[in-house]
Amino acid sequence: MKTYLVTGCAGFIGSNFVHYMLEKYAQIRLVNLDKLTYAGNLENLKDVEGDPRHIFVQGDICDKALVSDLITRYDPDYVINFAAESHVDRSIRNPEIFVESNVLGTVNLLQCCKDAWYNAEAKTWKEGKKYLQVSTDEVYGALGPEGYFTETTPLSPHSPYSSSKASADLFVMAFHDTYGMPVNITRCSNNYGPYQFPEKLIPLLINNAKQHKNLPVYGDGMQVRDWLYVMDHCKAIDMVASDGKVGEVYNVGGHNERPNIFIVKTVIAQLHDRLQDEGITEELITHVADRLGHDRRYGIDPTKIKNDLGWYPETPFEKGIVLTIDWYLANPEWMAHVTSGDYQKYYEQMYKNKEAHTRKAAARPRRAGRGGA
Repeated sequence: MKTYLVTGCAGFIGSNFVHYMLEKYAQIRLVNLDKLTYAGNLENLKDVEGDPRHIFVQGDICDKALVSDLITRYDPDYVINFAAESHVDRSIRNPEIFVESNVLGTVNLLQCCKDAWYNAEAKTWKEGKKYLQVSTDEVYGALGPEGYFTETTPLSPHSPYSSSKASADLFVMAFHDTYGMPVNITRCSNNYGPYQFPEKLIPLLINNAKQHKNLPVYGDGMQVRDWLYVMDHCKAIDMVASDGKVGEVYNVGGHNERPNIFIVKTVIAQLHDRLQDEGITEELITHVADRLGHDRRYGIDPTKIKNDLGWYPETPFEKGIVLTIDWYLANPEWMAHVTSGDYQKYYEQMYKNKEAHTRKAAARPRRAGRGGA
């Protein structure tokens, strides 16, 4: 029976990974660690609370004593790090929080694993151990209208969030290069699916549209992202943990490139038809001032993971978006709980002010230039 220490287990991708693994493997033990900050929600794991294969621990990946104790007590075969602050807007407002969680937290996990698995005198590692860092395609920066990110694309992050993830990735590879630590890194494109916190685009759209609220779209909405259904991502992580070559990076993408405005209009059309709600129309779209340093296009080439491990994305966007909307429509209580309290304050800070700024700019009369009006 394999044992996994899964950090960030109550977040979006982490909780889906827990569900995926418990469904796939009868003989498994998941020691699940989460700090339960704003995006960590125990309701995401409600249906596995009584499963003896699932052990939940509330705690911080920066807590060295706690992490060391968990590794000593449960002796995990794999440590898989999902724990991270992940919203770009939040990183622009409070970059130091991202350094603490994403960089220092990762270094602490690496050091605790090294302390438990490495024989410094013999310079050997315990057999069957591996650390896997779940990263993002945003560490590569932005693409032009053509081409794709590969594992050899230079890192060129543009936001505090992506910079913190790139820094963490470099530390992971430094532990491999310096000590020979058995590691992998996965870099994924935009995930979507159940349990995603509604500061991210698709659940935000669903929640707002149902209430006939404005649907905020940055700039012209033509930023292109590669959309990956979360369960396809979970399958890839499982395969890399089990069979990925030590020291390798694997890009995980869905070849489902869509501009943001396409996603917005798709969600509107789906909800309009399925709810028979005449108030859900494209008139709800509100273009707001663009995000600082907003990358125009991301696109991943997943050839390496396909060739090396046989992984491929099974869920085209047209199917995945239906599955995603199905889940949110079937779980209105989850959405109601997660969007209460502090989230509403955050939404006001991040979007209402931008809407006001945009309206003010649009209403301001233009001055005539030297060549006339």
